[in-house]
Amino acid sequence: MLWVEFIPLVRAATRGARCKLRSAARAPLTYRVLTYICLYISVKTSEVSMPRKIAPRVDSKVRMDGCLGPAEFGDAYLRKWTQSREKGDAVSLLLVDLDGLHELNTAHGHDEGDRALSAAIAALAKGAKADGWTLGRVGGDEFALVAPGVATEAAFLRADALRRDVDAALAKAIQKGTCTASIGVASSPRDAKAPDDLMRKADLALYAAKEQGGSTVALTPGDDMVLKSSYYSTAQLGR
Repeated sequence: MLWVEFIPLVRAATRGARCKLRSAARAPLTYRVLTYICLYISVKTSEVSMPRKIAPRVDSKVRMDGCLGPAEFGDAYLRKWTQSREKGDAVSLLLVDLDGLHELNTAHGHDEGDRALSAAIAALAKGAKADGWTLGRVGGDEFALVAPGVATEAAFLRADALRRDVDAALAKAIQKGTCTASIGVASSPRDAKAPDDLMRKADLALYAAKEQGGSTVALTPGDDMVLKSSYYSTAQLGR
């Protein structure tokens, strides 16, 4: 299994495990360790190249125009990362997750969820095309954009503009319920020196955004890292 196939599977699995482990914070350490071991074994021995949740429903009405599938995005991501780093340029990765999509599907049906997904993809694809970035769907409600030649601060500012575009598109498309977008941003060489590590750091940033309540943009948490929203003005974020 190639790393581009393995990383998304690990990310999807570990995200599910995080919630379970957090709720079991008071459980004995051996329980938590065994959970991770079992998770690791199941991933290592799996024949599935991508997360099972990515498989589209037979009756799915989601439009994927301008958005690559998981395998295609994995190839494009590795290629863009390599090209940028060989030239000495920065490269940023944005992970986007739709807040409340599961609840939307549960309460109002998959047609409403499909409208949300299609609206989000259209908004992200439009932004990716304008910036020369590459967009892919890497999970059921999760997307990734690779931004060659874009460093952390520029990526953050653009991510916040994308978030507002996606939120507006979702609000217009959804007839019942609500859904918004959270985005995690990480960059090489600032946050990571390898493509798989950059994916992991972007995932941590996305998790930080979700922990803030969603509908926000976050960077990789760290002692030396401050979220840009804490010292950029609204006018600057809107540029």
